[in-house]
Amino acid sequence: MAETMKAGFSRRGILRAFAATTLIAAPTYSKAFGLLRGAGDIRRVKMYSGRSGESVDLVYWVDGNYVPDALSELNHFMRDWRTNEVRTMAAHTVDIIAATHSLLEVKEPYMLLSGYRTAATNAMMRQHSRGVAAHSLHIQGEAADLRLNSRSVPQIYGAAMSCKAGGVGKYMHSDFVHMDCGPVRTWIGV
Repeated sequence: MAETMKAGFSRRGILRAFAATTLIAAPTYSKAFGLLRGAGDIRRVKMYSGRSGESVDLVYWVDGNYVPDALSELNHFMRDWRTNEVRTMAAHTVDIIAATHSLLEVKEPYMLLSGYRTAATNAMMRQHSRGVAAHSLHIQGEAADLRLNSRSVPQIYGAAMSCKAGGVGKYMHSDFVHMDCGPVRTWIGV
């Protein structure tokens, strides 16, 4: 790990990111009605998988509550595509993903390279790459590797770092950013 930040989980960073982008993320007609009701706090995640051909565009949080059906759909989408095994993904990781996407002000969905990985998949990947951690948070359902065609790795990395809510790894050679809900830290991978 080339760069590190002081450990500690800051939900405040994520909440600031959502507060700054909530009105931008909601459609115009719902802004008016949401503000009149005092509502409008929604969180949305948009991703596709080049490996499975699947995509999701889900509102997974409404007015302070996670939407269970949306999270279930995300769990299936972010499964280990090699084994088709599903695990519950950490909602805080999804929050970091969505907050970063909002900060980048893009309509394009993320390309999900890796979400949940079984221990066997992780071990196989370690045999082929020195950049795969033995005790990866992917195994716990707490991490995702993501890419955007319209934004550079440094741009995505910077937005994710500004959330100060978990681990963020920059992988320039492989063209992706790792985001997780573990301790706040950063690194530059291979």
